[in-house]
Amino acid sequence: LSMLHFQLKKTMSKKIIMGVDPGTTITGYGLLSCEGKQMKLLTYGVIRLGKLKDVTHAQKLKKIYDRISGLVAEYKPDEFAIEAPFMGQNIQSMFKLGRAQGVAIAAALANDIPVAEYAPKKIKMAVAGNGSASKEQVTRMLETLLKFEYDEDVLDASDGLAVAVCHFFQISSAIPTTKGKGWDSFLANNPDKIIKR
Repeated sequence: LSMLHFQLKKTMSKKIIMGVDPGTTITGYGLLSCEGKQMKLLTYGVIRLGKLKDVTHAQKLKKIYDRISGLVAEYKPDEFAIEAPFMGQNIQSMFKLGRAQGVAIAAALANDIPVAEYAPKKIKMAVAGNGSASKEQVTRMLETLLKFEYDEDVLDASDGLAVAVCHFFQISSAIPTTKGKGWDSFLANNPDKIIKR
């Protein structure tokens, strides 16, 4: 009972979630204010690194770290969620993406913020209901969920926002229900769904 009470209290309390989609060309981010089952958009944006000339990979990583640290200092998120790198064909690109993820996580951990990591398919499934949804489909669903206007910056930042929304859905449904899986468990927990003929 005490553990359930703790999870209820944690779930219902107000908190700020920061989501990040790391990249060495564009890093997208989004911040949500959440209370109970409600979420509200605080801000979103991108860290553009692709057009920087005469900048080494290490310097790009520092820019990611500095910008994420600045956002953490400004908004003081309670939780930090990040998109996990997906397996690509180019090993060098994978290494660079992993480093970008690492410095973003380091910025959160330097401020004692817990970090959660989600696979791209899980994020798309959580937001759009389809693990293979396009960026445009995810963005349109984010517009509906968070009630804001579509523009080009939103498209670039959509993955970061989607990570935050995915994490919100994950923690807002963290209260345990009756143990068990499958239809029997579902029907036991949702008797109103049974149609008697």
